[in-house]
Amino acid sequence: MVLRIVFMICMGVITTSLHAKSIGKVTSPDGNLTVTVSLSKTGRPYFTLHRGAEMILDKSQMGMKLKSGDFYQNFKVLSSKCDRKDETWQQPWGEETEVRNHYNELSVNLQEKRGAKRLLTLVFRVFNDGMGFRYVFPKQPNLKNFVIMDEMTEMALPTDNDAWTIPVEGTEFLEALWTKEKMSTKPRVYTPITMEVKDDLYLVFHEANLTDYAMLNYEAKANGKGGVTMKSELTPWSTGELVFASAPFKSPWRTVIVGSKPADLIASRLMLNLNDPCKIEDTSWLETGKYVGIWWGMHMEDYTWGQGEKHGANTANTKRYIDFAAENGFKGVLVEGWNEGWDGDWGSNGDLFSFTKAYPDYDLPGLQQYAMNKGVRLIAHNETSGGAKNYEAQLEDAFALYHSLGIKAVKTGYVKKLMDKKELQHSQYGIRHYRKVIETAAKYQLMIVNHEPAMPTGLRRTYPNLISAEGTRGQEYNAWSKDGGNPPYHICILPFTRQLAGPIDFTPGIFNFKNKVYPKTHPQTTLTKQLAEYIVIYSPWQMAADMIENYKDQPALTFIKSVPTNWQQTLVLNADIGKYITIARKERGTDDWYIGGVTDENARDMVLDLKFLDQDGVYKAMIYQDGPGADYRTNPYPMTITQQMVKASDQLNLHLAPSGGFAIQLCKIK
Repeated sequence: MVLRIVFMICMGVITTSLHAKSIGKVTSPDGNLTVTVSLSKTGRPYFTLHRGAEMILDKSQMGMKLKSGDFYQNFKVLSSKCDRKDETWQQPWGEETEVRNHYNELSVNLQEKRGAKRLLTLVFRVFNDGMGFRYVFPKQPNLKNFVIMDEMTEMALPTDNDAWTIPVEGTEFLEALWTKEKMSTKPRVYTPITMEVKDDLYLVFHEANLTDYAMLNYEAKANGKGGVTMKSELTPWSTGELVFASAPFKSPWRTVIVGSKPADLIASRLMLNLNDPCKIEDTSWLETGKYVGIWWGMHMEDYTWGQGEKHGANTANTKRYIDFAAENGFKGVLVEGWNEGWDGDWGSNGDLFSFTKAYPDYDLPGLQQYAMNKGVRLIAHNETSGGAKNYEAQLEDAFALYHSLGIKAVKTGYVKKLMDKKELQHSQYGIRHYRKVIETAAKYQLMIVNHEPAMPTGLRRTYPNLISAEGTRGQEYNAWSKDGGNPPYHICILPFTRQLAGPIDFTPGIFNFKNKVYPKTHPQTTLTKQLAEYIVIYSPWQMAADMIENYKDQPALTFIKSVPTNWQQTLVLNADIGKYITIARKERGTDDWYIGGVTDENARDMVLDLKFLDQDGVYKAMIYQDGPGADYRTNPYPMTITQQMVKASDQLNLHLAPSGGFAIQLCKIK
């Protein structure tokens, strides 16, 4: 019976006919999605994807161009193999505790019919919510060391759809606004690409398990038949090559999430499942929590990164932040500008940073001991300004020092478009560097928050010490961006775009919107929306980003102090991409829930159904919502805080001001 079922869900056909088409077919476990793999008459592999009888992806071609010659046609099928898996694995931290990994797999082994007769294997995995495929280069006598000059992967869409993307050209550090237009009008774009095909079909294109490879981008062209074909465009080395490799070798997975509604995209764990299981044997040292930091004051020009009268990273100032963290339940204190290298034009002098030597006015070991005595730890900040070689030369010494002091987390930074003044951050050169940092950090039991990263691809499953990354227009744009800050719709888009790639170190929690440096720039939100961001934007470590003076006598701080950052369950209660979203998350180890909702520039009235709560439970609800007259443009501060008892049969009527929000804590009392 088992063999019969496997045959139905995965069929491989071996043939040598020049006119052969289908060479294999694999369906999702629920039978809803079907991938069909074929060879053209010229021996080029391609695939199609269907949802039932509906075509999702038309004939999408595959293959590579190597420096030694084309490697995308002239193939024949040697064999094929079917496999399946249904397992559940646990995350040490995440949006939920358990993840189900359920897929059917088809592997097709190809060989060139002429010439060197090199081998290539195509591996497809199909889940209920999408698919992934990768190229595998087996060990073989005629392909040892090789260079990829072009990846010929296509995603052929039968229609030209609205897509939310950010462009490659003109975007530094992945920090751009996500915009929605027809895919055919887009320039070369980064992934994830989120598409609305129709009311009941949403797609996301991305990659998984980016290992020793170049980061994926796509370029789209109209096909003249009303559809669009997206071709992969990898980030090159400075010399033009894309990937240097040695067989055996595996490419990253090219992924497609298929959802019937926007909430399905957020619920997908396809990308995580396509990464390798955790390689850290003991994960007990990993933590989640919240932190404060000496950072926003630099943007407000109250402090400086470099030495001088206003040097922010001094011992006395850091003790103030440690005291505040201890008094208010924050686990960490981030301090920027503590180490040698920040004087002068630090953004262009990456080779001058020391990651072990502190400035004379900053007592690193003394401050860490002071913090630990109060139940707090320093978070080490390592800005490299793109000096990857300088950083790698110091990694062992720096991470050993931090570990010996009891520091558990490091925030890295790469504020320079080129690494070592030569190579793009998202090239194979940069990907290799980022991985070296993560693996070295794991050796010394250090967690990494990576700013100016490569786009995350699920590596946190394999190395859960990679706890968060920036790679988006974060809170800092509300301090100095000449366009006035992130627009109201920004937070309503991120959960369906950048956040699908992984946790975001967005740094919410600004309470004082006055900006003496750039008076027209400030958070384009209400104060309550700042609270909601702690739920809507996911990170296992969340920052209260404002200067601690701005939290004094602020009742809203109570919510930040209480909100957890590690979850047992996550639900999207309502959503319309770019307009509004409400997310509910259940805290690990308790029966308590937290709900965050945000809107764009339009005010909204929402009826929030609580039917997801335990049916026989009673909860104390602490509700933070926009107060009378709240408006992000004129008066962002009004907030009402109310308390009431609720149960699953109840509904809450909530008003969201323009670019407003709400945040709710639900504590189960019986």
